[in-house]
Order: sequence, then structure tokens, then C-alpha cells
Amino acid sequence: MRYLFWLWLVPMSLFWGWFGLSYYDINFGLLFLRRELHDLVFAIYGDILGVDPAAIPGMFLKACIFDTFLIAGIIAFRRRRQIREWWALRRGHVSPGTEPVMEPVENSRIQVPAE
Repeated sequence: MRYLFWLWLVPMSLFWGWFGLSYYDINFGLLFLRRELHDLVFAIYGDILGVDPAAIPGMFLKACIFDTFLIAGIIAFRRRRQIREWWALRRGHVSPGTEPVMEPVENSRIQVPAE
């Protein structure tokens, strides 16, 4: 799971870091952070995909959000028992490391025969 997280976090950070810096032309003297290269990259992607280059960052953002929810769903599915236990603990139904205890209900309509 740790590798999955890093294989998701590093590319996202690199892309959005590059996108933000190049979009606002904060280039620190580096060619790949210039706005001209930013516009050229998205023009090439726009030509390849046949869409307006200005629409590509929005499409990429939607894909990143979808991927994030997909990865979160996979992680939640793999840890569903821990999540279920945490939820029960949080709601006060189970004490740690024990089975749930059925508490008697007052004013119950069920009659228990006397021994």
C-alpha cells in the first residue's frame, strides 16, 4: 500500500507543481517552467486529442479526482475490517478487543419466564 501511495502521490505532485509554476510563468530561469513551453505542450496534446488546449487541464483534473477516489476505494476495500471496527468503536458499540455485548432493553414487550 505504501508503494501504491507513492506511485500516485509523486506523479500528481510533479505534474501539478509543473502546471502551477509554468501556468503563472514562475520559471526560476528554467526552460521547462516557462509559459511558452506550457502553451506548446498543451497545444500538442490538443492537436493529438482533437480538443481545445484550454480544456485539457480540466479534463486532467477530472481524471485525477476519479483516480484518487478509485485508489481510496481500493484501500478502503482492503482495510474494510479495520474501518468497520473503528466505526463501531467510534459509535461506542464495541470496546477494543472484545465482542459486542447485547444490553438489556428496558420496557421490553418480550416476557421472560421466571425460573
